[in-house]
Amino acid sequence: MAHTCDELVEMQRAADDAHAQVLKLREEYGPPTAQPWSEQQTQTYETAWRAWRDLARDVQAAITDHAEAEEKSRYDVEAAVKKAARHPEPETD
Repeated sequence: MAHTCDELVEMQRAADDAHAQVLKLREEYGPPTAQPWSEQQTQTYETAWRAWRDLARDVQAAITDHAEAEEKSRYDVEAAVKKAARHPEPETD
């Protein structure tokens, strides 16, 4: 399925948000080797980690498909998507 640049940016933002959630849980729970996590903590972390992994995989595949369809460098498309997702241009009126 071909994706527009705006869709790719939104997919990247979703993956970045999921990654931030994983990092937040890791910070909140601490290393599991220092103090064992409860079953609930383990399940919550694994669910967040899977969501991040799946979203990251999906955006990477979509970027590859888009680059091939547009006959552009995959590296250039990925860089543009990440820049737009993480450092958006200010809106002008």
